[in-house]
Amino acid sequence: MQEKTISKNSSNKDLSSQADYDAIIIGSGAGGLACAICLSREGKKVLVLEQHDVPGGWCHSFYLNGHRFTPGVHYIGRLAEGQTTNDLYRGLEMANDLVFFRMNPDGYEHVKIGDDRFDYPDNLDSLIERLSKKFPKEKKNIAKYLKLTRTVSRELYSIPYFKGFWQKLIMPYKTKYFGKYALFSLSRVVGWHVKDPLLRKILNIQCGDHGTAPQKVPFLLHSAVMYHYFHGAYYPMGGGGALIKSMTKVIKNHGGEIRTSTAVSQILLEGEKQKKAIGVQLENGEQLFAQHIISNADVGITYNKLVGAENLSKRLQRKLQNTTYSCTSIMLFLTVDMDLRKHGVDSGNIWQMPNRGPNDFYDEIHAEDITKGDSFDGLFISCTTLKDPTGYDGKHHTLEVVTFVDYKTFEKFETNGKERSQAYLDLKERLMEKMVNGVNKAIPGIKDHIVHKELGTPLTNKYYINTTKGNVYGTEKRMKHIGPFAYRAKSEIANLFLCGSSILSHGVAGAAHSGVDTAARILGCTADELKKPRSDQKIRIYEAEDDSNYPEWLKKKIAAKKLRAQKATKTSA
Repeated sequence: MQEKTISKNSSNKDLSSQADYDAIIIGSGAGGLACAICLSREGKKVLVLEQHDVPGGWCHSFYLNGHRFTPGVHYIGRLAEGQTTNDLYRGLEMANDLVFFRMNPDGYEHVKIGDDRFDYPDNLDSLIERLSKKFPKEKKNIAKYLKLTRTVSRELYSIPYFKGFWQKLIMPYKTKYFGKYALFSLSRVVGWHVKDPLLRKILNIQCGDHGTAPQKVPFLLHSAVMYHYFHGAYYPMGGGGALIKSMTKVIKNHGGEIRTSTAVSQILLEGEKQKKAIGVQLENGEQLFAQHIISNADVGITYNKLVGAENLSKRLQRKLQNTTYSCTSIMLFLTVDMDLRKHGVDSGNIWQMPNRGPNDFYDEIHAEDITKGDSFDGLFISCTTLKDPTGYDGKHHTLEVVTFVDYKTFEKFETNGKERSQAYLDLKERLMEKMVNGVNKAIPGIKDHIVHKELGTPLTNKYYINTTKGNVYGTEKRMKHIGPFAYRAKSEIANLFLCGSSILSHGVAGAAHSGVDTAARILGCTADELKKPRSDQKIRIYEAEDDSNYPEWLKKKIAAKKLRAQKATKTSA
């Protein structure tokens, strides 16, 4: 295969000195945009390239029949004043444009395992008390285990702050629980602490936030996810698109440029022994040059497609060959004319899982025939119009319903942009029927109130988000792909950097932190310096379940939405 090594001209001059930009960022997910903010406000000339027609990656919002959906933002934690996500958004100068609603504090997660129910409160002490009441024989074990998750998470968060010789010398003592449990899976640690099978399943339920089975996911990673919501779960007003809108605004305010519908076909390199990234080539053949290239695409797309394996060291090639990616998903987008609150639904997420072994659901993801059965038994259900009251028109609610599947079922339907086959469309109809039946089990009667439904498949993910095999979390979140074993922000190719969910951390906040960390490496400073909260920035937070303290502007916004819907109904009638 011919090397993707290109010279801008025939001379031997340093091409970086002729660069069109200081930095070109491939992909406009939360990580890419956070990186762009940090670089552009330091005076760098930044260009963000996005292959989709809107920026945002998994965080973008779209509309179906006038109703908003966001495929990848369902809740965000650590948003209270002084906490990490709040500081991040204030540090990125986007906080003033953001409004969040705190999801039901008494049940931000509603767990349905077979016929059993449990509601996760967003307070550790309340969680311990509630679980202890349900499982009195496990009372001491519950407290010990959950306090352990908090301890190891705090130790994990503290590691970057050990500076200098003496602090690093005492770090093993200060992070002893982190070190003790670092190599163990969630299943192993939960098994050491609790014996009740149902309790184990409840404690494992948030494995869906990284799409990895309890027997594979590291205990430390799962603890960090739980800790992320110990002080509240929040949803942005306007959906994930509001986050992207605020980020793009900051980038443009600092002179950065964002181009959508602009796909990159390859990263341009120069040099023989030591490769150096010098620019990108677009699908239309145009070449753009920069001093730094940052890829927000996943590692498979970045290295195998944009760089080319032939330009990588044997060591990195082997690592890529041994890399596994997170599962992919089927997502059902529903609009219903049903009063969901009267049917027990609120702003909390619903996790519906079969009452089988804690790892069985994740094993079934890889089933040969996913069309079998009447319904999908494992679902994540999010009602966005109850999380964000400004999206409710007084009659219609919108829901996003997710289940995980293996990509292999869909490989034969890849068409490289051609029209989908009838066989694929028939498969979508069958899977949509199974999804609807699963939702109907969680919310009885909803099946009869569907106004509109649409299904996104792994091929949809791959087309719009451009991820390897349509994965939803980047690399599979098991020990070999996290922490010191994760892919690095600084690649082996000079001037080529990466950011996103396969680098530092996944999730909306994790990806954004990754973008800041990558920018810090380029700028030669620390991520903390770039994330230092700005005193003139403040996030507004209101309760999704209690409108008594809503300011007048918010009440008017909610009322206006309903009034517009009423007028539209009268006009159509």
